[in-house]
Amino acid sequence: MMRRAALRLCALSKGLLIPGRGLTQGSQDPGKHGIFHIHEVRDKLREIVGASTNWRDHVRAMEERKLLHSFLAKSQEELPPRRMKDSYIEVLLPLGSEPELREKYLTVQNTVRFGRILEDLDSLGVLVCYMHTKNDSSKMSPLSIVTALVDKIDMCKKSLSPEQDIKFSGHVSWVGKSSMEVKMQMFQLHGDEFWPVLDATFVMVARDSENKGPAFVNPLIPESMEEEELFKQGELNKGRRIAFSSTSLLKMAPSAEERTTIHEMFLSTLDPKTISFQSRVLPPNAVWMENTKLKSLEICHPQERNIFNRIFGGFLMRKAYELAWATACSFGGSRPFVVAVDDIMFQKPVDVGSLLFLSSQVCFTQNNYIQVRVHSEVASLQKKEHMTTNVFHFTFMSEKEVPLVYPKTYGESMLYLDGQRHFSSMSVPVSLRKDYRVEP
Repeated sequence: MMRRAALRLCALSKGLLIPGRGLTQGSQDPGKHGIFHIHEVRDKLREIVGASTNWRDHVRAMEERKLLHSFLAKSQEELPPRRMKDSYIEVLLPLGSEPELREKYLTVQNTVRFGRILEDLDSLGVLVCYMHTKNDSSKMSPLSIVTALVDKIDMCKKSLSPEQDIKFSGHVSWVGKSSMEVKMQMFQLHGDEFWPVLDATFVMVARDSENKGPAFVNPLIPESMEEEELFKQGELNKGRRIAFSSTSLLKMAPSAEERTTIHEMFLSTLDPKTISFQSRVLPPNAVWMENTKLKSLEICHPQERNIFNRIFGGFLMRKAYELAWATACSFGGSRPFVVAVDDIMFQKPVDVGSLLFLSSQVCFTQNNYIQVRVHSEVASLQKKEHMTTNVFHFTFMSEKEVPLVYPKTYGESMLYLDGQRHFSSMSVPVSLRKDYRVEP
C-alpha cells in the first residue's frame, strides 16, 4: 500500500522503469554488470572526453580534443539510431554499505544533503547522453555534452537516510537534432527493496569537440507503446518550454488575472489613515519581499571545474540550492524541505577563476510553501560588468505556516508573479510528513 502511494507520487516512475525493467525491478545487486559506483561516474566521463585530472595539463588536453573534430557527423542521418535501453544506466551511492562516503553527504540533522544529490544528477545526465551517442570508431567522444536546462525535479514523500544505499537510474527519453532529454530517478533502499524518492528531467545539448558550436546526435527510436508515450511527452515538454518562455514577464505583460492580483495586494498595503498611494503598511502576518534577501560570493577555483574546464554545473546548483535553503530557513523560522526544483536554465558557462555572485529571495508563499528564486551572475573584471549565468527556482515546504510576502515595486511584483507561476507548475503538490527531510 505504502509502496503504491510512493509510486503514484513520483509521476514519472512508470515510464522511467521501462527501458531498464530487468535492471531496476529484477536485480538489486550492485555488483552486477551495468551498475556504476558513484565514484566511477566522473572517471568514466574523463575517459570518454579525454580530460586531464590535473589543472596544469588542461590546455594540452583541450588541444588534443581539437583533433576529434573530423569524427563529427555532418548530418543526423549519418548517425545510427539508438534505443532508450542503449543509454540506460544505474549508479549506486552506497551510503549504507560504505559508511566512509556518508561524511560528504551528511547534514547536521542526520539527513542527506540535497545539494550533493544535485551534483550527482548533473554528472549522471551527462554520462547517460554519452552512452546514447557512443561512437565505437573513436576511443574518445568528439562531442562536448553540457547541461542546458534542469526542466523539473520532483521529490516524493520519502525520507532520505544517510545510512541506506541510494541508487540512480537514467536514460535518454527524447532527442532533437542536437539536444537530448534525460529522465532520471533516484531510489533508496528500504529492507531489501529500492523505493523511488525523486524524479528528474534534464535537457542536455551536444556541442563540437571544442564546445564552440552545436553538433548532431543519434536519433532515438521508441520500441514500445510506453516508450512512444515518453517520446511524445518529450515533444510536449519542448512545446511547453517554448510557450512558457514566450509568455515570460520579461517579454509580455501579466494577464488580466495577474494584474488584478497585484493591484489587490497593493491596495491592501495602503494606510487607511492617510488615504495616500505613498503611505504603505504591511497587512498582518506579512513581510516585505525586499527583506527576504540573502547573498553570497564564490571564488571559482580549478577544483570545481568540469571535464571541459568550466565550472561544474552541479557545483553551481549545489551552491544556489544551499543559499535558497538558508533563505527559506531564515524566512520560515524552521528547517524547510525541498519539494520541487524547476526551470534552471544554464545561460552562460562560468569560467574557472570567476567571481560568482548569488542572490536569493523569497518571491512567493502559500500556506507552508516557500518559493525561492536565486539569481547567479559573474563579474567581468575588465569591463566592471555583471552577466547573468543562471536563474534557479526552488519550492520548499516549512513545518509551519509561513508569512505572506508583499512586493513594494513593480519589479518585485513581476518577481512575485513569476514565483507564483513556478509554484503553480509543480507536478505533484505534496503534504508534509514527519519522515520527509531533505536538507542542504
